[in-house]
Amino acid sequence: MPGRNKEQETEVIEWIGAVLGEKLSNQPYEDVLRDGVVLCNLINKLAPGSVKKIQTKGTNFQLMENIQRFQAAIKKYGVPEEEIFQTADLFERRNIPQVTLCLYSLGRITQKHPEFDGPRLGPKMADANKREFTEDQLRASEGHLNLQMGYNKGASQSGHGGFGNTRHM
Repeated sequence: MPGRNKEQETEVIEWIGAVLGEKLSNQPYEDVLRDGVVLCNLINKLAPGSVKKIQTKGTNFQLMENIQRFQAAIKKYGVPEEEIFQTADLFERRNIPQVTLCLYSLGRITQKHPEFDGPRLGPKMADANKREFTEDQLRASEGHLNLQMGYNKGASQSGHGGFGNTRHM
């Protein structure tokens, strides 16, 4: 499990605060995020109406529902599933670096949403670099045999004796 990166955590908290337009409490990183309220407010700011019901207090179960609603909302927003943390990663503080990774991913995805012009988190996403080739350019490469295409200066597997057989020396 990767270690925690305080700088990234600070950057994430500052980004969330900037998006929400409020100063977040000075509690430890995971405590600010743990009940899911800040996270739900964040996704509602990025994509209004994403989370309809936010429990500001209640049982652990109710607070964990906030996190689950946030997770469902960011998945819909475009964060890849494999980058979304598990509820226990945050709520039980099992894997805080995964939470940070997920929030960076969310910050990156905001760049694909032109309706969001708020603060950015992390590096700017590269725009697609589309290359156009003419028919002649494409055809010119057809004559070249690539060494990876199976032709390798006469080396072959003949005499190998078949897959799985023992070699006779």
